[in-house]
Amino acid sequence: MTLTPVIMAGGTGSRLWPLSRELKPKQFLPLTEGDGSMLQTTVQRLQGLGPLGDLRVICNEAHRFLAAEQLRALGQGRAHILLEPVGRNTAPAIALAALHALAQTPDALLLVLAADHWIPDVTAFEAAVAAARPLAEAGKLVTFGVVPTRAETGYGYLEQGAALPPGGFAVSRFVEKPDLATAQRYLESGRFYWNSGMFLFRADRYLDELQRFQPAMVAACRAALDAARPDLDFVRIDRAAFEACPSDSVDYAVMEKTADAAMVALDAGWSDVGSWSALWDVSPQDANGNAVRGDALLQNARGTFVLAESRLVAAVGVQDLVVVETKDAVLVVHKDRVQEVKQVVERLKAAGRTEHINHREVYRPWGVYDSIDNGLRYQVKRITVKPGAKLSVQLHHHRAEHWIVVSGTAKVTNGDQTLLITENQSTYIPVGQVHALENPGVIPLELIEVQSGSYLGEDDIVRLEDRYGRSTPA
Repeated sequence: MTLTPVIMAGGTGSRLWPLSRELKPKQFLPLTEGDGSMLQTTVQRLQGLGPLGDLRVICNEAHRFLAAEQLRALGQGRAHILLEPVGRNTAPAIALAALHALAQTPDALLLVLAADHWIPDVTAFEAAVAAARPLAEAGKLVTFGVVPTRAETGYGYLEQGAALPPGGFAVSRFVEKPDLATAQRYLESGRFYWNSGMFLFRADRYLDELQRFQPAMVAACRAALDAARPDLDFVRIDRAAFEACPSDSVDYAVMEKTADAAMVALDAGWSDVGSWSALWDVSPQDANGNAVRGDALLQNARGTFVLAESRLVAAVGVQDLVVVETKDAVLVVHKDRVQEVKQVVERLKAAGRTEHINHREVYRPWGVYDSIDNGLRYQVKRITVKPGAKLSVQLHHHRAEHWIVVSGTAKVTNGDQTLLITENQSTYIPVGQVHALENPGVIPLELIEVQSGSYLGEDDIVRLEDRYGRSTPA
C-alpha cells in the first residue's frame, strides 16, 4: 500500500498570541530550534519513512500562499493543497483528503499529522509509524498514543486495551481532559496515553466507517470535492457543498465509535506546543530554568521564558514569567496563567482591534510589507518584492502613494507610463491612478511607500488584474 501523508494545517493558535495570529498562525512560524516553520519541520520529518505518495496539506483560504511558499522552499511544489472554504473540524477535512487521495491512489494509506506538533526524536516517530503500518493495512484505524511524562490536564487520554500483534493495542476507551487527581491516577496506572491526534489508516476504511456513523458528512464532502476547481497550486473545495457538511472531530465522528480503533505507543518527546508554557518546556534552558529567544538580558531570573522579536528585552528579579515582545505588542504573563492568553485575544476581537489578525509585517504571495509608521491621513510601509514577482494592477479611491526605491530595480506601471526605477529614485501615484509594481531583477526589491489620503485601509484596493487570482486585498 502507498503511504500517503496528510498534514492538517488549519487553526489560529490563539494561545500563542502575540506571535501567532490569525493570518500567520503557529504552524507557519519557526517556534522551535531551527530555521523552518512548524509545517516545514513536519514535512521534513517524513523523509525517513521510505517511498511516499503525494503529500496533501489541508489549510484555509487565508493561509494558502504561506503554505504554498513554505512547501516550495522544501522542494514540495507539487504537493496538493486543499483549501477549506469554512472550518468543519477534523473529520470532514480528513474525508476530503481521503477522497482526493483515492481518486489518484486506490491503495492510499493515510498518515494524518498535525502541522504544529514538536517531535524531537524522529527515529522513534519512524519506528511508531512502522509498527502501526501492518495494523492499518489490515483495516485497523490506528492512532498514536503518546507515553505520558506527567499528570497532564490539557490533553485527552487513550486507555490501552488488548494487545494487537505485532506491536499495538486495541483502544479500550477515549477519555476527555481529566482533572489533576484523575490524570495522576492515569499516569500511575501505566495503561493510559496522551491522545496525539495523529492517525494511520487506509483511506477506504476511514470512509467506510465515516459512512456508517456520519453518512451526511461523506455525502457533503463528496459533493464539495466533485465541484472543486484547481487554482494555481490549490484545490478549491466548493463552498456551498462544504458549508452543508456537519462539523465534528475525527475522534467523535469515527474513532470513539468504531470497533477497529487501535493504538501504537509513541515515545518521542511529543508536544503540541499549545501554550507559552509548553514552548518553554521544549526550549533549551540555562541553569536557572530560563529560556531565551532573540535579544534578551536576564538578571536574577528563574524559570522565565523571553522571546524578543525586534528589540532588547531585559528582565530583572522575575520568576516563572513569559515575556513576548513583537513589533506591535508585548505580552507578560505568569506561566501558570498562560491559558488565559486566549481570553486576551477574545477581548481584542470584541474591541474591534486588529492585533490578533495581522502582525506588523504582512506576507503576500509577492513578498512582504511592514507598516513602520502611521498617523492622521498618512502611513509609511517598507515593501519587499521577491525577484520576478508582481503586485496586482490596481487603483485606490482614497489614497495617493509615493514609492522610493531603496535597493533593486522596480518596473512601475503608472497610468499610461511604464518605467524602471532604481536606487534613490521615486515615483508618485495619484488618487485613482491605475498602477502596478514588479521586480524584474534577480535580487529582492526594497522600497518605501508613503501613503496619504482620507482612508488608508487595505480594503481600498480595486484589483484589475492579478497573477495570483486574488479578488480581495488578501
